[in-house]
Formats: sequence, structure tokens, C-alpha cells
Amino acid sequence: MVFKALFLAHTPDAEPKKHRSVIETSKYKLFVTLVRNQEQALEVSKEFVEKQGVCSILLCPGFTNKDVAELSEAVGENVSVSVARGDGPSNRIAIEALKRAGWFSKE
Repeated sequence: MVFKALFLAHTPDAEPKKHRSVIETSKYKLFVTLVRNQEQALEVSKEFVEKQGVCSILLCPGFTNKDVAELSEAVGENVSVSVARGDGPSNRIAIEALKRAGWFSKE
């Protein structure tokens, strides 16, 4: 049996059908998909649980506690939903890098 997980990350220019990949071994299959917002995250999560049998969803730090709860509710009690969070210094470093990359500019 293969353990299947989905990693979701936010990016302002995401196109979930286009920005996705798969990494796999004989025991592990990791789907990676970029999403623009919570609506896309919900849609993608449900798709991968239903069509691919994903049992674990890993989220980037940009997901709020409310987002996590909503995703968990949407995919059901048999799917783990976890968030990658850093400590204070790590979060500041990441925010500065995102600013330099133009993530927070108005388009």
C-alpha cells in the first residue's frame, strides 16, 4: 500500500490545474499543488481525497486556523490536515523573502 499525501501552498498567480506535480517512491506518493486562495484549496483538497485517495494534507504557513478547520471539515475525519509553521525568526525571514519576491504588491 502507498501512503498518499497532498501539499498545498499559496501563491498569488497559482493555476491549480497547471501548477502541480507528483513525487513518488514505492511506498509514498506526494502530490504538490499551488493554490491562489481558500476556495481553490477546498476544491483541490476534495478532488485529491476523492480521486487519488489522499489521506494526509499538508499546508503551507499561509493557511489560517479558520482555513485549516474549514479544510478539515470539507475532507472528513479520515484525512489528516497539518500545517507547516516556523518559529518567530523563521516566519520573519520568510515574510521578508516573500516581500522581496513581490507577493504583497497590488496588481
